[in-house]
Amino acid sequence: MKLFTKILIGLGIIVILLALFVLKTLRDAGEFKTLTAHCDCTCTSVKGAAGPEDIIVDPELKIALISADDRRAAQRGERVQGAIYAYYLASPARPLKNLTPRLNFDFHPHGIYLYRSTNKRMLFVVNHRDDGHFIEIFTLKDMRLHHLESISGPLMTSPNDLIAVGPRQFYVTNDHGATTPLGKKAENYLQLAISYVLYYNGKEFRKAAGDIAYANGIAMSNDGKTVYVASPVGRLIQVFDRDKEAETLQYRESIDLGTGVDNLDVDEKGNIWAGCHPKMLTYVKHQNDPSKLAPSQILKILPAGKETYEVKEIYLNNGEELSSSTVAVLYRNRMLIGSVLDDHILDCALKE
Repeated sequence: MKLFTKILIGLGIIVILLALFVLKTLRDAGEFKTLTAHCDCTCTSVKGAAGPEDIIVDPELKIALISADDRRAAQRGERVQGAIYAYYLASPARPLKNLTPRLNFDFHPHGIYLYRSTNKRMLFVVNHRDDGHFIEIFTLKDMRLHHLESISGPLMTSPNDLIAVGPRQFYVTNDHGATTPLGKKAENYLQLAISYVLYYNGKEFRKAAGDIAYANGIAMSNDGKTVYVASPVGRLIQVFDRDKEAETLQYRESIDLGTGVDNLDVDEKGNIWAGCHPKMLTYVKHQNDPSKLAPSQILKILPAGKETYEVKEIYLNNGEELSSSTVAVLYRNRMLIGSVLDDHILDCALKE
């Protein structure tokens, strides 16, 4: 009888611990939040790019470059080719232009970065091919993308986003430290901080920063001295000091946001714009079922002094306008919002 009692007590403890773990996971994922849609803006849906996960603006050319891949079609088993599209900001009614229509390799773009030097523009693209993960480098000239080269390496096992600091030099986030599907799932739900940032010096990769829970979006301050890395699992942005000479990253601080931070962008005033998933498990449900909408959230983070940031929620929607926002970029008084799975972006005129 004593043994039976001990077994019951042991099972009861296990059930309680599992229940507490589930409740903590739901709380951390934001599933208990009450959301009220708002934005002091007017948004227009712009179709033509399925799965517009990342966006970057070239204000001089007055275009937005959109990284798009039809992930819904891929889930259905269809063979699809992703693309980089140009959205003409001065002529928003003009159809999106596919800038990569005839590539001779698999193209499933993820994060993108536009590197500008004195006489050229180069687009860096994270690409998930059937034969591995690559960084594709293109030149942008006369509204055409010309492929230069593909870069890969054994350390780059799960690239997500990147920033370029030279014509062949870049930082790229590896969003998982684990390399197996089961290991990645455990890493996510146990909130393990084992992902990292890599630096490529033009010849080889090395680890530049680690101990990050799902290293996702990455952005750099306008003076190039600070690098921001989004951690959706950690619900924060990690801030690093960048040594331009040694190309090293030194952890400085974290900006706690309490939401699933995805891609980041820095505007001309130095403010950080973050596409976010306020309910991350709802986002997972949306991935598996398009009828289940996932909320979208855009935050503006203003550096307000040493170790001080002001956080403003600019946009919040339950998913009717756009589900699972991944990125927000600014062009004058307009905010462009992308999504990992929807068939459109939002072009929002800000009223403030």
